[in-house]
Amino acid sequence: MNREVKHRMGRSVGVPPKWTSVLAVIAHPDDASFGLGAILDAFVFTGAKVEVLCLTHGQAWTLEGAPGDLAALRGAELASAVDVLGPAGSEMADCPDGALSEAGQARLVEEVIAAADSCFPDGLLVFDTVAVEGHLDHVTATSAGLMAAETLALPVLGWALSEDVAARLNLEFGNRFTSHQNQDIDLRVTVERARQRVASHSLQDEALPGGARWRRLELLANTQSLRWLRTAGGAVGDRAPGTAQRR
Repeated sequence: MNREVKHRMGRSVGVPPKWTSVLAVIAHPDDASFGLGAILDAFVFTGAKVEVLCLTHGQAWTLEGAPGDLAALRGAELASAVDVLGPAGSEMADCPDGALSEAGQARLVEEVIAAADSCFPDGLLVFDTVAVEGHLDHVTATSAGLMAAETLALPVLGWALSEDVAARLNLEFGNRFTSHQNQDIDLRVTVERARQRVASHSLQDEALPGGARWRRLELLANTQSLRWLRTAGGAVGDRAPGTAQRR
């Protein structure tokens, strides 16, 4: 049992899938903390080996007054988040931030397959998000993950936002959050968000208490919603991001 798991044996968590190795495929460095952070932490707690593939350096974001090279700064933020959350490692591809689709689907799929070949995951973890303004890179990254998973015959879990949380966020911050109906959520994993919050503090853009993303963590509390986007071997659970499961 690794040192990180021993350190946290006393806490109570839900049960994510019994994977011994997990590959998270994300578009931006902060997706590993504010986004998938709690579920990555939950997998680490179970003893799973977790690897993170970030397809961009987040170089298109604006940080007023940030010193040095933005891509390097974002890389350091990802490394810091990974260190806090406990994944075995992370890798950053050099694809265009804000225009990830311009890298070409074939290249992105190759990036995911190459990362999987180095860590032999039991499944992939991605964002399950609809194509809305500001999140197109997430959709592109998830699509690449799904196509790679088809080649590798691996299941894919998607991070999802429940309709209750999205409704509250939209009420407080405006109509900007999309969600899935509660009946379309496949798994509700109990998580501990303390380490996710610590990891998110390394970010230098919107990681402020009172902001929309911080409020999202508060509303999610100790539950993370997930959906099966692809089952092992390509069973009937297959579905694209933002679609309901075929019953």
